[in-house]
Amino acid sequence: MGKPTVFVTRRLPAAVEAQLQERYEVTLNRTDRQLGLFQFREALRRYDAVVPTSTDWFGEDALDVPGARTRILANYGLGYAHICEDAAKRMGVTVTNTPDVLSECTADLAMTLMLMVARRAGEGEREVREGRWTGWRPTHLVGTKVSGKVLGIVGFGRVGREVARRAHHGFGMTILVQDRVKIDLELLAACGATQVDSLEAMLPLCDFVSLHCGGGPRNRHLINNARLEMMKPDAFLINTAMGELIDERALIQALSFDTIGGAALDVFDGEPRIAPDLLDCDNLVMLPHLGTATREAREAMGFRALDNLDDFFGGRPPRDRVI
Repeated sequence: MGKPTVFVTRRLPAAVEAQLQERYEVTLNRTDRQLGLFQFREALRRYDAVVPTSTDWFGEDALDVPGARTRILANYGLGYAHICEDAAKRMGVTVTNTPDVLSECTADLAMTLMLMVARRAGEGEREVREGRWTGWRPTHLVGTKVSGKVLGIVGFGRVGREVARRAHHGFGMTILVQDRVKIDLELLAACGATQVDSLEAMLPLCDFVSLHCGGGPRNRHLINNARLEMMKPDAFLINTAMGELIDERALIQALSFDTIGGAALDVFDGEPRIAPDLLDCDNLVMLPHLGTATREAREAMGFRALDNLDDFFGGRPPRDRVI
């Protein structure tokens, strides 16, 4: 028998592609353009495995492929809300993800965004580049201190814990945690954190709120108009998790009327489309989904997906099976 066939929806780091091609019969999307429903359905018909990314929507329509050949979706990324769980189960396809290896770099970027929005770094950078800076003065772009403030973390998984560790031990921040599950006391103690029962109880206490929970219908617009109104008027919202967690219309209103201090986003609802009114918010920092964008993280994610393929085709349970 020949090697299993694998379709990769986007270009991966060269080292990952090289190892994939050594072990499997691989077809790459060499244009590196986002594919659509027809291409996904065709891939499911023709290949033993598909390696999708978080921007590839494998919903009901994509996975409704009678006689599909694909038996595993080795997702390149942590989140898998873009893959319809019910349809995947009906199809009998295994779904894996790539946890652990991206946590530190995503946490680093969350801290980057926190510092940028608090210290008005985006505004300052634009001012310098546009030739509008007239020199130092005591009242110019005065921001907010980060050290010693209260940070609320929504979702205390791997990334949330890494953010808490950096914020508490590096910046002396007080950590509050909101999660649907009861967090082990040792995990909380490691970063001096306190678990709060609900968002409604936590939000009014925080100077910064950082989102690290999963997406999907249950969490869509978790941060809405009512919850934004619960935040302090000088508090900041940071999102490196999923764009769908925030009702962007409500956020635009909060930023436009200064009902919160500012926000920093690495992900957007419907990206790469950006709501035009977000572009007009000076108190908003925006990055193009860079949370895992380090060589180390992106390669490790690819090798983790490869490990899952090796397990599956070697007759072993994949270590990172989620469906």
